[in-house]
Amino acid sequence: MLNIILMGPPGAGKGTQAVSLCDEFGIPHISTGDMFREAIAAKTELGQKAQAIIARGDLVPDELTCALVKERLQKEDCAKGYILDGFPRTIPQAEVLAKMGPEIHRPVTLVIDIEVPEEILVSRIAGRRVCPHCGASYHVVNMKPKKEGVCDRCGSALIQRPDDNPESFKVRLANYYKSTQPLLDYYKGSGLLHTFHGEESYDKLHEALTKLLEANR
Repeated sequence: MLNIILMGPPGAGKGTQAVSLCDEFGIPHISTGDMFREAIAAKTELGQKAQAIIARGDLVPDELTCALVKERLQKEDCAKGYILDGFPRTIPQAEVLAKMGPEIHRPVTLVIDIEVPEEILVSRIAGRRVCPHCGASYHVVNMKPKKEGVCDRCGSALIQRPDDNPESFKVRLANYYKSTQPLLDYYKGSGLLHTFHGEESYDKLHEALTKLLEANR
């Protein structure tokens, strides 16, 4: 099974790659944001708990986040695999996932980390445009939508995130590296980690990722 954790700094292109890979291999792309929205919309017990916490402006605790992940991964569309984006974010979450995965017959089989030099990330981020509806990501130079300002996938108007500016982005990037490095060290020891250089073109990176997934089907 292609049970994948996808890691990489903001602007690395992981979201765009995830969407393409999920389409090609028939597995769902599960981001923490999507997971919360789906559970809340479905009015599951866990979704209602999360909604109440979010409405108060509080952070959802690890225990509830992990329970929501477990609930999501047990759905039928994950039977052939999944790509987790945005989870785990901490060592405790990774440890819960390592125990939970085999219990529900969804053990993690690959951890993919996309690395990109900071100067390239900063230059990319200014031109990034995202779809607020489906989460698809574009770039005004490197990956234009077929119709300017409109998402290819769902037809929604594209937006620029308020924090996609150099100053805010550098803060986000520093926080990412601070929280992620321990996770990378954790997965290096597991033998599951595969690192790719995301400064290459979209097509070259996609080809390399596709080869990895095909070899592990």
